[in-house]
Amino acid sequence: MNARLPLLWLALHRRRRMLVSLLIGMVVFEALIVVVTNAIPPGQLFSGGGKSPPSAYRAFSGSSGDVSIASYAGLLGAGLTHPFWIALQLTAVGSLAAAAVAADVESGTIELVMVRPVTRTRLLAERAAALLLASAALTAAATLTVAVGVALSPEIHAEVGIGGVFAAGLMGYGFALCLIGPALAVSAAGRRRAQVLGAVIAIGAVGFAVNFIALAWEPAAPLRFISPFHYYTPGDALARGAVLWPRLAVLAGVGAAGLLTAHVLLRRRDLAP
Repeated sequence: MNARLPLLWLALHRRRRMLVSLLIGMVVFEALIVVVTNAIPPGQLFSGGGKSPPSAYRAFSGSSGDVSIASYAGLLGAGLTHPFWIALQLTAVGSLAAAAVAADVESGTIELVMVRPVTRTRLLAERAAALLLASAALTAAATLTVAVGVALSPEIHAEVGIGGVFAAGLMGYGFALCLIGPALAVSAAGRRRAQVLGAVIAIGAVGFAVNFIALAWEPAAPLRFISPFHYYTPGDALARGAVLWPRLAVLAGVGAAGLLTAHVLLRRRDLAP
């Protein structure tokens, strides 16, 4: 255990089996997406009978523009917005964010942690760093798997560049930040793990549903702006071969605002169980 950052390494050590399982699951899943994309042209997979997929399917391809899921960029983007990908990210964020503060308050061990003594700022900083590292590892695993698959497939590489893959990966980390910040804010203020998990599910799972409804039903279109999936668009990044900086700025900004809020809340709250 690293003596310089004990809270960070302890958080990762305690959940090492879970994190390894998530990493393996991410690699296997993205490899499967690449294999399917290479084996069956997306146009044949989704455009049966000469019809194009409904516009609402853009939600599944990670696009808010003209990228159809019946394309290489769209199908690879679907692998980066698939419910399985979302579930892996939510699991990591929910588990580590809940353990940041709320879990210790719920179990009554927070006073033992703070008696070392450890400042509240250090407690939040090290546990937030552990969460950032875990999410970075998951995102990197998905990105590198897709990048290797694209590099090994001339057909896919002809339409999707490696630069686009890494741009999509950076967008994915922006999405993780958008989850991490609010989740830590809830953990800093809450007293139950369930509160943090509920917040993470609301942002991730409910956010995806809201974005899908907004794309499928015109009267609900304005709701797309409150969903992180309106800004997290890996399909667009893959097709354009570039990071969508304004959208990434929104995702990172929400994450930064959440971290700042968590810091303020933790400094002011009573940590007694």
